[in-house]
Amino acid sequence: MSKSHPIIAIGLDAADPNLIEPWMESGDLPNLRSISEQGTYSRLKNKVNYQTSSEVIFSSTEPCWTMFLTGCLPDKTGFWDTITYDPETYEVRCDPIYGGYDYDEYLPFYTLAKDKRILAFDVPVSRVVPGVDGIQITGWGGHHPFVPSESIPHTVLPDILSKYGENPVYRKDNGYWWSDKYFNWVCESVKQSVDTRVKIFDDLMAKGPWDLFLTAFGETHTLGHDLLYTSDPKHPLFPYHNKMKTVGDPMLNGFKQVDAAVGQLIAKAPEDAYVAIFALHGMDVNHTDLLSMMFIGEVMYRFNFPGKVGLTSGDMSKAPGSIIHRNIRNGWPGEVWRQMYEPNPLKRLWNTWAPKRFLDDGTDAGLLSPYRLEKDGEELSWMPAMAYSPIWPKMKAFAIPGFADAHVRINLKGRERDGIVELEEYDALCTEITAMLYRLRDGRTQKPLVKEVVRTRLDPMDDSEKLPESDLLVVWHDIFTDVVDSPDVGRIGPITYNRSGGHRDRGFFMLKGPGIGFNSIVQDGRCVDVGATILDLMNVEAPAYFDGQSLLNKTVAGVAR
Repeated sequence: MSKSHPIIAIGLDAADPNLIEPWMESGDLPNLRSISEQGTYSRLKNKVNYQTSSEVIFSSTEPCWTMFLTGCLPDKTGFWDTITYDPETYEVRCDPIYGGYDYDEYLPFYTLAKDKRILAFDVPVSRVVPGVDGIQITGWGGHHPFVPSESIPHTVLPDILSKYGENPVYRKDNGYWWSDKYFNWVCESVKQSVDTRVKIFDDLMAKGPWDLFLTAFGETHTLGHDLLYTSDPKHPLFPYHNKMKTVGDPMLNGFKQVDAAVGQLIAKAPEDAYVAIFALHGMDVNHTDLLSMMFIGEVMYRFNFPGKVGLTSGDMSKAPGSIIHRNIRNGWPGEVWRQMYEPNPLKRLWNTWAPKRFLDDGTDAGLLSPYRLEKDGEELSWMPAMAYSPIWPKMKAFAIPGFADAHVRINLKGRERDGIVELEEYDALCTEITAMLYRLRDGRTQKPLVKEVVRTRLDPMDDSEKLPESDLLVVWHDIFTDVVDSPDVGRIGPITYNRSGGHRDRGFFMLKGPGIGFNSIVQDGRCVDVGATILDLMNVEAPAYFDGQSLLNKTVAGVAR
């Protein structure tokens, strides 16, 4: 086997190629541009398989990182989301620390490199595992990375915390775009986080040499969620919160700092090292927060109870009201809750202006406020779809909260504790709901909102742990709506936007190093292929169970290793 070279692999979490490419071209990101020009660059496009449908686009953060690390698609690992649902209790869970993949069945790809020294620092949704020669550190920083904070050796992370302190962004970037105080905090905290990360890189690099130095910038994820509305003129909130004249482009400023940090790390790498920079998925104007976390819950509520309204309704014969760009409540859950349907005008005023501590009740229809859910210890109390959870047992089908695609669960007899849908009714009900969902329209443009509705299982009674929690999965068009119209359930909205940026299925992979020529990797790979490619660079054969394949295209340019 030919000699392998050291590898520096750096993930830019949720860094969208639609943003990165123009910034590289303009010279704003000189280090990333240099890497792409000295080597090769390609986009990634993520798709997954369900029992009834293959090649479905996919953009959920945590499964994407797990696909990268394991080389396996979710139908093999069973890890589709951090949210789990129990049909015996109708409870959902989203453990913020241990809600990621456990790696019990499929290990991170670098554990296969038995004779290599590995440094894995702050890789999202990863876990430290025994049997690796080197250092593994999880949970110093990152955007809600669903990992415990730990290391192997166990003293390494405590030493970092003692020397550099806690990461200022870690689990704190919750995205209040309407707050100038939050805007100032996130800009300064991201800057501090990147500065400190570079110092930690220096310390870890000095502990080498490393055959693989694997790390990630979680700060790019935070920038996308929190600052996209300041950077993208097509964002609905851009006209109201344009900061270009006062502070420039805050999101670009953050990426410039990350680009400089990448340059500093590469400057300390061995001259013969491969350098791989990648984003497993991207970020664009957020549509899934409203559609998958809020609207789908109200759509299913009205579907089950014709004539009833949970969230405020509107007149489809009239133009929608203006975009809500000045908020009253100090958080999105409160903003949505104050827009819940209330026929009593005095109660409407109370829900809008009363102090939070007095707002822990529900509606007459049985919906619970986020304040009551939080008081009851509900982990997802902030997600509006949870307001309907007390009445799920009374519904034929209901929306399980989700971070990317929307999820609909059938309340099936013999599977759910209080199931009301007979097995022989299942197919017809799925067909009826699917048709209703395809008729959803953006209330401002009347464009269709649903791109695809996927049935997730061939057998409704199949309770395999490898299957998603939902029976129907809803993939949305890239339409940035705050108003939903339906000929079946009427108008919902306008509703306050949540985080300004949301995930997309596109990513990128760039690589330079010995023998890497222009266009020497396969175009339009997937995030599941990136780990396999790094193994290939290490001269380590990927196991047969891998769904991912190396992106190196030896028939085009060849790779000398």
